Amino acid sequence: MLIRNQRIESNERLSEKAKQRLSKSKADNTLKAYRADWRDFSAWCAYHQERDLPAAPETIVNYLNDLADDAKANTVARRVTAISENHAAAGYSGERNPAKSSLVRAAMEAIRREKGTFQQGKTPILLETLHVLAACFDDDIVSLRDRALIFLGFAGAFRRSELVAIQIEHLTLTTEGLMILIPQSKSDQLGRGSTIAVPYAPDPSICAVRAVQEWLAAANIHRGPLFRPFTRAHTLRDSQLSDKSVALIIKKYAKLAGFNPDTFAGHSLRRGFATSAAQHDVDALTIMRQTRHHSEKMVHRYIEQGNIFKENPLNKMYKK
Repeated sequence: MLIRNQRIESNERLSEKAKQRLSKSKADNTLKAYRADWRDFSAWCAYHQERDLPAAPETIVNYLNDLADDAKANTVARRVTAISENHAAAGYSGERNPAKSSLVRAAMEAIRREKGTFQQGKTPILLETLHVLAACFDDDIVSLRDRALIFLGFAGAFRRSELVAIQIEHLTLTTEGLMILIPQSKSDQLGRGSTIAVPYAPDPSICAVRAVQEWLAAANIHRGPLFRPFTRAHTLRDSQLSDKSVALIIKKYAKLAGFNPDTFAGHSLRRGFATSAAQHDVDALTIMRQTRHHSEKMVHRYIEQGNIFKENPLNKMYKK
């Protein structure tokens, strides 16, 4: 379990409310991942009769090498971060933090060299994929929700957590399309907020704005979560759809369209938008405005994937 910061806990001048808020300095999903990583490290230490807090640098290195037999380099690196965060929260900061020792850094460098850091991404849902999926939706209320979710998820380049967090109050319909307020997201931990625009599509069959309008009319909802789960009797619930449901919905229609559902996930929408935009010669900064990326590194990776055939030297050779 992630340890609460002792410097905060022992500060008698802070109210309990203030301590609770300071403990939320990191996103809930990040804390959840850290807790799981710390539990794994603690269990390993218990099995090997080693101390987990404070841990010796050698203990951490031995744990990482056992972990690296089956885990990816990026997973191992995240475990190091979790171990470091727990030690920092317990008051072992700076050089006193064993996870920041030169021995642990050297071990991580060796693991990265051996295993590499390449991550196989999920299949992107491209613009042309939307046309294929459009033929898979029925006219029932569940299909109307799913169509709106998939089309809006692509058009807004939403993370799945952002997509399910949209409230009807966050939507503004204009003559040109739909404006969506994102109060907070993974890349906006301080909650400054951002607004993105989704214009009407010339082809109504893949138009996210029309799909959202049709969903709202059929569901007859006017406030609260835009995307909600259903009961078994297809009665609409008042709660917010879970982010895991996004992946399941995408897999459902990918299978109906004849694709392998195992290669698709919630990230397929966001990745698909960026890759499709690159294929249509949209520049990196314009893509970043819609995806809300702060770094060009990942966007350029999408651009490279989008142009993998367009800029292939064989195309010029064949034309000759």
